Amino acid sequence: MPAPVWVERDGGVEIPLRVRPGAPADAVGGRRGDAVKVSVTAPPEDGRANDAVVRLLAKTLGVPRSAVTLIAGERSRDKRVRVAGLTLADARARLPG
Repeated sequence: MPAPVWVERDGGVEIPLRVRPGAPADAVGGRRGDAVKVSVTAPPEDGRANDAVVRLLAKTLGVPRSAVTLIAGERSRDKRVRVAGLTLADARARLPG
């Protein structure tokens, strides 16, 4: 399986994530390969961790919640999101790590 990469397309950017649900604090930072590490306090039950990831990324990137969509990895720690209205350069500059 090829390594996840950041892709700019259709007026947005796709970003690979490595998520840690049930963490002590919500945080975005660090990298695991090309994937951005995201920790959320929400448990991985009933989509609560996924919702927390989307909210945290929207806040971190300074975009509306509706601009962030989970496109892969709903039941996995390895996820992929699409952020509408953001360039690749903007996303890299706004995400720590």
